[in-house]
Amino acid sequence: MITFFLALLALIVGYMFYGKFVEHVFGPTNHRTPALSKTDGVDFIPLPLWKIFMIQFLNIAGTGPIFGAIMGAKFGPSAYLWIVLGCIFAGATHDYLSGMLSVRNGGIGLPDIIGKYLGNRTKTIMLVFSILLLVMVGAVFVYSPAIIMGGIVGNVEIWIAVIFVYYVIATMMPIDRIIGIIYPLFAFALLFMAAAMFVGLLIKMPDIPEIWEGIGNRNPKMGPIVPILFITIACGAISGFHATQSPLMARCMKHEKLGRPIFYGSMITEGIVALVWATVASYFFYGGGALELGAETSASAPQIVNIVSKNWLGTLGGILAIMGVVAAPITSGDTALRSARLIIADFIHLKQKPIRNRLLICIPLFIVTTLILWFNIADEDGFNVIWNYFGWANQTLSIFTLWALTVYLAQQQKPFYITLIPALFMTFVCSTFLLISPIAFGMGNLISYGIGGCILIVAISWFFVWYRKDKAAS
Repeated sequence: MITFFLALLALIVGYMFYGKFVEHVFGPTNHRTPALSKTDGVDFIPLPLWKIFMIQFLNIAGTGPIFGAIMGAKFGPSAYLWIVLGCIFAGATHDYLSGMLSVRNGGIGLPDIIGKYLGNRTKTIMLVFSILLLVMVGAVFVYSPAIIMGGIVGNVEIWIAVIFVYYVIATMMPIDRIIGIIYPLFAFALLFMAAAMFVGLLIKMPDIPEIWEGIGNRNPKMGPIVPILFITIACGAISGFHATQSPLMARCMKHEKLGRPIFYGSMITEGIVALVWATVASYFFYGGGALELGAETSASAPQIVNIVSKNWLGTLGGILAIMGVVAAPITSGDTALRSARLIIADFIHLKQKPIRNRLLICIPLFIVTTLILWFNIADEDGFNVIWNYFGWANQTLSIFTLWALTVYLAQQQKPFYITLIPALFMTFVCSTFLLISPIAFGMGNLISYGIGGCILIVAISWFFVWYRKDKAAS
């Protein structure tokens, strides 16, 4: 477990030093924040730092840092490298800068941020893309907790109905009513689960693969490490979905200097949760955990969570742990639909204080989400297909956000390499995944890497041509 402790230390040090550097690059000021200048009692409401942090953490977490990390651990110790490097240099930087640009620009949503720096055509594309992604998140994060709860009591269909009713209420209500009250409690459950698993690891100190023993692919059936690992472990390293959530809390911050603990800190915390579950999964797959717990190494991620939680934490602890796994996707789902409502409202300039205006946007969103659920419950393989496309769409959205941030930093004559390098890397990953994945083009590895490399060269060329023109014009 030496690799785990080194990775944990790296995340903490990354927050302390690189997070401080990223904050310095942006340069928070004493500008009056949207929470104070646009207070409306619905979405723009000043909230205390601890509450905003807990809500932001729960909003971005979902099941990504748990299920994604568990599946990513099948590749071996390389999962640690991606979680640490991804979190510090890509994910947390992406979350902080996108959140702070929202604060600086009156609490605008992601499509408006992208439109401002990449043009109105790109804004329109991202508007549609973001809404589709958010609706998929809403549908996916109804179904996954319903499966877990349906396995404990009742059936999946009943739980889908219960969760969806909650979605309707939470999406419509002012943010300080339901979200501001119960989200911190759910966040505590998720953090408790991670802390309990950490203690369990300390007690067992399992013999698991270390990074110096090789970072090669330990499970070739999942596909090549590049790009599959970087799509599998999404929210635990970087996620475009996060940039759709950050504006929610950007509208509640009292001061710009709160951005680093809220945006950068939440992503680092999510990375720590991912590290814990990657280590638990590594013990399960390669350290004899499955044999000890009387399970099969082929168990799915939700099954591993249930098995380990009940065996390590007992009945009460297991219930709290499962609460964390259930609460995380439910809360990410309802804030996804809330974000979709706000993005559409901003685009059509419809004030959201009157409940009638909220209904005009929410009703179509709920209908589309219901239809997605309906068709995919009937098809056993349909949900898995949507989940895979969601993973790719999620990371693709991060590319557009990173490129917008790079343009912003370049225009401000700030060190743009902090977002350019992650933007180029994720461009290669997502384009290669689309080419190599069986759910897309299903091409061979060599061809996929070759075309992905060409796309990377085009992206680099485009940026530096634009940069020279922009510099000459200024």
